[in-house]
Amino acid sequence: MKTGVTVLGSTGSVGINTLDVISRHPDRFSVTALSANRNVAVMTEQCLQFHPEVAVMVDPDCATELQQKLSLQGSETRVLAGDQGLLEISAGDAQTIVCSIVGAAGLMSVIAAVDAGKRVLIANKEPLVMMGEHIVSQARRSGACLLPLDSEHNAIFQCMPQQSVLEHKGSVQVSDDQGIRKILLTGSGGPFRTLPADQLAAVTPEQACAHPNWKMGRKISVDSATMMNKGLELIEACALFGVDAGFIEIVVHPQSIIHSMVEYIDGSIIAQLGSPDMRVPISNALAWPDRIESGASHLDFRNLARFDFEPPDMQKFPALGLAQIAAEQGGTLPAIMNAANEIAVRAFLDGEISFDRITVLVEKTMQAMNVSETASLDRVLEADRGSRVYCRELLLGSGN
Repeated sequence: MKTGVTVLGSTGSVGINTLDVISRHPDRFSVTALSANRNVAVMTEQCLQFHPEVAVMVDPDCATELQQKLSLQGSETRVLAGDQGLLEISAGDAQTIVCSIVGAAGLMSVIAAVDAGKRVLIANKEPLVMMGEHIVSQARRSGACLLPLDSEHNAIFQCMPQQSVLEHKGSVQVSDDQGIRKILLTGSGGPFRTLPADQLAAVTPEQACAHPNWKMGRKISVDSATMMNKGLELIEACALFGVDAGFIEIVVHPQSIIHSMVEYIDGSIIAQLGSPDMRVPISNALAWPDRIESGASHLDFRNLARFDFEPPDMQKFPALGLAQIAAEQGGTLPAIMNAANEIAVRAFLDGEISFDRITVLVEKTMQAMNVSETASLDRVLEADRGSRVYCRELLLGSGN
């Protein structure tokens, strides 16, 4: 029997790669539902190729346009609009939900999929940054199985004993009997790893989005350039694997071939290697515990000249330090940091601020907002809204 898959954020980079992997295994997977924000052109093509039962456009006008286009093609796909449509397909008939909606906008759909006890493949790290402990705890209660799609977290997952996930209870967690000493979270260092710090103010959005190894969306590309992405991944890893921030060491690996590592108490280090292609972790999570062909190129060790490693430059990339503070303090502070970062990155991409001001705005927002020790849904949403308002006020005032 085929596995039904719903892809949230299907027109983005992760969504497109997910559908590419699915298309290679038509005997194994079928597409139950798709969602997007406003990209009607790509969604129309996806609906005509994969014939989902339902397609959701968050923007109502785009939903109307999509319905008209599909009707002209004789498609039987039902079109829904808005956040309620997202929640409906997140808890719908599909066994597997791929969550790849960028930013905090994906939080409620992740919660809906977890509450429904689905196999939840998480690519959008922000929900776990905002409410990771709650999401993992609810997965245990509902019987949901959380599998990471981020290349780094999927690599860690592959390097760890997986008995807790084999039982389909929550996510794989570090425990005392596994002999794990620490997690090594790798990152490329982004496009400005070797750029002098005094030149960061002059970089353009196009330069920031030109990642040396990965093809990603614009927001996550900027996060990689500031290394906020690695900070968000630190908080995400704490939630997914049940560890404190001090258990995780961030290592810069410019080649992006070793995607992360796990060190054991006997001195062994297990690493996951692969081409910098999102189809590798996607295929792993889609078929887990089986292995399937992904379409990614295979490594040729005869042509790999070297593996380099270095510590991150915390002064040049202060976002990492802010993320460590948020991870250690917890509560609503990670949600505050994430919200401010989304606003600041958008302002940079729109040409409103220089690159070096992104982290400054985030830090000012984190310092100004009241932090609740309890990260309940209501308090997290309140912190998210308040932080966005405050960060926008900084943009309009002297803070930019």
